[in-house]
Formats: sequence, structure tokens, C-alpha cells
Amino acid sequence: MRKIKIPFSILPIAFLGRISGIFLGVGKKIEKNFPGLKVNIEHSEYNLNPAEYASMCITASIVFFIFINILFSIFLFLIKIENAILLSVLVSIPITLFILIQQMLYPKLVAGRKIRDIERNLLSALQNILVQLNSGVPLFNVLVSISNEDYGEVSKQFALAVKKINAGISQIEVLDQIATKNPSLYFRRAIWQLVNGMKSGADVGIVIRQIISSLSEEQLIQIQRYGGQLNPLAMFYMLITVILPSLGITFLIVISSFISSSEFITKLIFWGMYVFVLFFQIMFIGIIKTRRPTLLE
Repeated sequence: MRKIKIPFSILPIAFLGRISGIFLGVGKKIEKNFPGLKVNIEHSEYNLNPAEYASMCITASIVFFIFINILFSIFLFLIKIENAILLSVLVSIPITLFILIQQMLYPKLVAGRKIRDIERNLLSALQNILVQLNSGVPLFNVLVSISNEDYGEVSKQFALAVKKINAGISQIEVLDQIATKNPSLYFRRAIWQLVNGMKSGADVGIVIRQIISSLSEEQLIQIQRYGGQLNPLAMFYMLITVILPSLGITFLIVISSFISSSEFITKLIFWGMYVFVLFFQIMFIGIIKTRRPTLLE
């Protein structure tokens, strides 16, 4: 099982798990609003049920609310703002709600990272398997070898398979189990093809070669699709971060010659444009990163 992590949690996870039981009933109600939470927790390999995880998130958010509320209150008192406590509460509530939503969605983020790591290393791991099988190495020894290699989550999955096989479970049954519980579609498809080939008595090397060929074709399709998405994204980037700021600055220069504005307002407008452009550049980098094909190393 993977070590449990809750973002923005001030308390240690062990202590948080012990005191979060009082919010278990509330957690059962909240987790119903996140229908994919159970699947994401399973894929994240957290040894928790959705209600327990939701109650831990609620507890962590309440502690975060108290902490940030105290900080805001002290800051507002120091700068002598009226109704400092009320204002700090009004500021802390939306921030805490945002944090709670992020915590509830965190297992989905962990599962997504796991999927990307598996699919990034899957093709190279299968190629390694094919080379070893063609060299006459038995399949179990190949699984042991891959589990000791640096293929990220793929190595971890095969290490789990080796552990179960050593416990007396058949190879076919173990491979079918790790495929069923794996969140990656390509990993499941590859292992199920291997399992079907083993059940039918086919040459495992030929089956692996067919799987590699299929994944290579899928990789090319992803690259072509990715290239098609980059063209409109590049146009959008040029429009938002190059053309609009240039026209905006020109417009402001022309307008400022007719309208007398203070130096503070002028600086505020230019800094606002700078923040606007910086925000879209960061957003564009994030979009490019998320659209990148998962089968690419």
C-alpha cells in the first residue's frame, strides 16, 4: 500500500487518522458528492475507504481553517483593521473550502501520476521482456528481472506479481489480478493479451512482439494527435501573450496622451498586464504538459 498523503494537512497523518473518526458520518455524506473517489483511492493504493478519507480531509481542513484564521486575525490586528476577526473568518472560509476540494480530488491526481508513470515506461519494459524471452530466459525470471529494474510503477507492479507467485499463486492468475486492479488502460490491455496467449498455449515471445507493435502504433497516433492540438494552442498563445499585450500597450500610450492619469494608476495597469500575461504563460505550459502523449518516454 502507498503511504497516505493529504495536501495542506498540518497534522501528522497518523494522528489525523486517530481523531478523524468523529467526522466519519459527515465524511459518508460528503464522499457521495465525489462519485469517482472510491476508484481513485483504490488506484492510489490507499488503505482507506472513501468515508474514512473524506473524514480525514474534513479534519485537516478544520485545523487548517483555525490556523489560517488565527494568522489573518493577528495580521489584521497589527495593521489596525476594524472587525478583524469577522473579516479573517470571511477570508478563511472560501480558502478552506478550496483546500477541502483539493484534498478530496488528490487521490485522482495520484492515480493520474501513476497512470502516466506506467505508460511512460511500459513500452521499454515490454521490449526488455521480449529480448530476455528471445534469449531463452523463463517468464518468471523475466518478471523478477523487470521488478528489479528502474521502470517506475511498472517495476512495482511486476514486483507485486513476483511476490504473489512466490506465495504459490499461478502466473496466469497473478497477471490477471494485477491487470484488473491497474488504472492504466494500456497496461491492462497488454497484460490481458499476455494472459490470453498463455491460456491458449501460444508462444509468449510472439504475443509480446504483437503487444509492442500495437503500442508502437498507438504511440504514433498519440504523437499525430498531439501535433494537431499544438497548432491551435500556439495560435492561442500568440494571441493572448503577444498580440493583445502589444495592442494594449499601444492603446494605453495613445489614451494617456489625451487623458491625464496619475503615475500610480499607470503603473498599476502595466503591472496588471504583466500578471495577466504571466498567468497565461504558466497556464499554457500546464496545458502543453497535460496534453503530452502518455506513451512517450
